[in-house]
Amino acid sequence: MSEHIKRVADELPIDAVGLWQIVPGGRQGFKLEGDALIDFVRRCIAELLSRGAVPVVGGGLDGEHEWIVQRQYGSTAEDIIGNVVREWLANGAKDEDPGGLWFALREYAWTPPS
Repeated sequence: MSEHIKRVADELPIDAVGLWQIVPGGRQGFKLEGDALIDFVRRCIAELLSRGAVPVVGGGLDGEHEWIVQRQYGSTAEDIIGNVVREWLANGAKDEDPGGLWFALREYAWTPPS
């Protein structure tokens, strides 16, 4: 499982990684549910953040910004992991869709002015 989590994060230099990829990876790939799935999701997000990723959503239709940083999750890894997991659980801990939250390297994301 640890190797899989590292491979998920290895995708970052090529493309962003979506929550829609992480959750089914644990649920279908490792048959995880409940606390075990939550732990897997937390570990995946922690690995992504440790590699320099930030939470993002897809950009506007103008094509100017492919990824837009989502500051509402916090600024520390602990806050981001906790807030993302809480939101996912509040939404029913379902498999997300590609239009939801992703993680991208900061250099590929636009940070809106505060």
